[in-house]
Amino acid sequence: METTQTTETTQTPLVTLTEAAVAEVKRLMDVQDLTEGGLRLGVKGGGCSGLSYTINFDEKIGEFDTVCEQGGVKVIVDVKSAIYLEGMQLDYQKDMVSGGFKFINPNATKTCGCGESFSA
Repeated sequence: METTQTTETTQTPLVTLTEAAVAEVKRLMDVQDLTEGGLRLGVKGGGCSGLSYTINFDEKIGEFDTVCEQGGVKVIVDVKSAIYLEGMQLDYQKDMVSGGFKFINPNATKTCGCGESFSA
């Protein structure tokens, strides 16, 4: 019996990236010499508020992952995380001392001061 892969490529992005986030992701991919895969965003249990964001590069796209592309960057979200991340925007902010990604999530009912933990 033949199986088909159900990886979904969406027209309306599940998650959006600001121009600053796209530029930083591309810069990091160049530094790490990554040409395949994309940016994987997810959620895991833990953190001050109950759930924590995960962000990393992944060269593998799973069978049930949702993939959307913005500005030449593939964003990969697993099916369980999609519930919590739908409508989220990823930004990159840099000041004179440091820089970092910021998660702007309309599904978060409570966030902690670090910005990396939330509850929904």
